[in-house]
Amino acid sequence: MSCPYDKPIVDITQYVFHYQIDNDKAWSAARVALLDAMGCAIETLSTSEECQKLLGPAVPGTEIPNGFRLPGTNLSLDPVKGAFDMGTLIRYLDHNDALGGAEWGHPSGSLTCPPIELSSTNDRDIDNLGAILAVADWLCRASAAGGYKHTGPPLTMRTLLTALIKAYEIQGCYQVRNAFNAFGIDHVILVKLASAAVVAWLLGLTEEQTHATLSHVWMDGHPSRVYRTGANTIPRKGWAAGDACMRAVHLALLVRAGQPGAPTPLSSVPFGFYARTFGADGFEMPRPFGVWTIQNVLFKVMPVEGHGIAAVEAALVQLGKLRARGLGPECIARVEVRTTQAADSIINKRGPLHNAADRDHCIQYVIALAFLKGSAPEARDYRDESYWARSEELASLRERIFIHVDEQLTRDYLDLNKKSIGSGLTVHLQDGSELPEVLVEYPAGHVRNPATARAVQEKFTKNMRLMFNEKEISKILQEVEKDNLHIMDFVELFARQSSPGPRL
Repeated sequence: MSCPYDKPIVDITQYVFHYQIDNDKAWSAARVALLDAMGCAIETLSTSEECQKLLGPAVPGTEIPNGFRLPGTNLSLDPVKGAFDMGTLIRYLDHNDALGGAEWGHPSGSLTCPPIELSSTNDRDIDNLGAILAVADWLCRASAAGGYKHTGPPLTMRTLLTALIKAYEIQGCYQVRNAFNAFGIDHVILVKLASAAVVAWLLGLTEEQTHATLSHVWMDGHPSRVYRTGANTIPRKGWAAGDACMRAVHLALLVRAGQPGAPTPLSSVPFGFYARTFGADGFEMPRPFGVWTIQNVLFKVMPVEGHGIAAVEAALVQLGKLRARGLGPECIARVEVRTTQAADSIINKRGPLHNAADRDHCIQYVIALAFLKGSAPEARDYRDESYWARSEELASLRERIFIHVDEQLTRDYLDLNKKSIGSGLTVHLQDGSELPEVLVEYPAGHVRNPATARAVQEKFTKNMRLMFNEKEISKILQEVEKDNLHIMDFVELFARQSSPGPRL
């Protein structure tokens, strides 16, 4: 009798293969998440030359018959590179959805770790669609061409949404109570885990083969989160999720080609993941897998690291009060920000900011920008060549913004029944007076904010207009509602005859 696989591997596989989704709100939320991610990809493709240079086949001119059709382009890619490109497009501008929790990947817990990590979490974007869409579209096109006999689930929108809901749930449940960041591991380890699980299912692998695929995820080397930290914050944070999607697809394909798995990559002593990295107690799961995560994501209606969105909203309210007095931001002496431990740990930055990735992860920068610009940040406001990146006025105001951790806001952030992501701003003026605190707990984009649905729809439409006309956008909104629509027909709605950017 062979040695059984570690229980977390078995639990994920059981969920992916056997859990039946019968929640209408989950299906609806999945469609919103899908469209939001597609819009983010189009926004990146249309506005970021830096990201465009990463796209396309590793060897220019390589042709892949019946490959994944990368949205917004005429590129046909193999599913491995396609997963990287799609995951990177969704994530690059930090404008896609997020989930808070103990892991900074997007969800603290009882782990033994340094005090600063114990209660801090991340607004981790859940980036699995890159792997899911690339594989599903490729399988659909290859099957339709007759060169491949598909043995997995039907390649329809219903299957795509099922994979999306389950990938969200796997990543979300792990994030809520398990702080991989406490050990210096980037949260994209969970993108790889969740993506590998649902990709194995999409490929038609058996449950045993899915166990093997997940075992390879845990045996892999895991990325350090150094590229999200301090002076080391670089654009790699924008393609880290794409890299994880790519790796997930590659591992599943290796297992499909016959590679076996290792049954105890987590629990083995002395070299298993627990013993060498995470601690003997293993993972803490907040609930059984279901459909909670897809219904509790934060949709980013502005390209701001999630823990800073409420602070930006509060800053704009305070700016309105300033203007009502006939004053402007030049009258501000200092700004006191009451916020969560997560925000303090992740985006409280002093000193020089070296690049766009550094700026969009600085709460002082985005608050100062909101005051001076009079509106929410846009992706272009972080670039080296932007007016704001060079603004001495912004740099001066940034130095007068002070961050304070609030225990109650942190508790509410970690409370699964609240999941607030609050910040409160008090503005002190040069004449000695002050504007009383404005507290925002549920900013636009949060499931509890009634303005979220409209804001997300407007964001999608605005992003899509960068490359598509109103008729095309309307067609996409109609087709996404069709459960039996072939995945390749959905992806084809986003195709263009030419591709922007110098690399393509």
